Amino acid sequence: MQSGSAEMASHIEVIRAPSEASPFLIIKKPRGMPSAPLSEEEKNCAASVAASLFPSLKNVKGKKPYEYGLIHRLDTEASGLLLIAATDEAYAFLSEAQRKGDFIKTYCALCSDDEANAASLGGFPKAPRMGLLKKGDAFSVSSYFRAYGKGRKSVRPVTEDSNAAALKKKGAALYTTRIKIAERMQGGVIAKCSIARGFRHQVRCHLAWNGLPVVGDELYNARFGGGPLEFECVALEFPNPATGERVREEADFFAV
Repeated sequence: MQSGSAEMASHIEVIRAPSEASPFLIIKKPRGMPSAPLSEEEKNCAASVAASLFPSLKNVKGKKPYEYGLIHRLDTEASGLLLIAATDEAYAFLSEAQRKGDFIKTYCALCSDDEANAASLGGFPKAPRMGLLKKGDAFSVSSYFRAYGKGRKSVRPVTEDSNAAALKKKGAALYTTRIKIAERMQGGVIAKCSIARGFRHQVRCHLAWNGLPVVGDELYNARFGGGPLEFECVALEFPNPATGERVREEADFFAV
């Protein structure tokens, strides 16, 4: 398999195959497929399918033995690009790049336009967004995070304006999402979002907080009415572990 190929195998698309000069694999996973297995026996997930195509990945000692060299993951409901290290050395290098904020992930989302969304959901600090957003508008959103809700399945932003209870539960790190309005259409927008360091549900939560809940988002869209999550990782940018040169791979957003 050659770099830049788009070969379909067991529901994943190989975007860039590993080589000596590029010791990593970039794949695109569909909605509904987990990024990583919950146990060694689970095979219907992106990391396991990738390892069946490239058996040498099984030699990489990742976060968990059966996750192999998985560096970047997505929620099961989301689609898009994943990065998998092909050697132990590449895994260590890319993990450190991610820790330092030198690994940029870009997402596209089809969003409703609902400034009352955060207030309807509850648990959010005062929303920073002001007024109608136009195509080309760009802004950054920063916050700490805390677990929220039944079973702690969702998260909420925490800022200096949050109440004492929220501040007590916040994590130590500050996370930033850069948001650009790529397109505006009747009833919503396509938002393009980039992050250097990521927290669970960060982009979806920051969009919801700013009145741009993702269509199909059961956790963060107060008007969720069913349907798939319209959220995809469309670009990855990071240093090549073998050469130090910047790598950028992109994919088309399915909603465009």
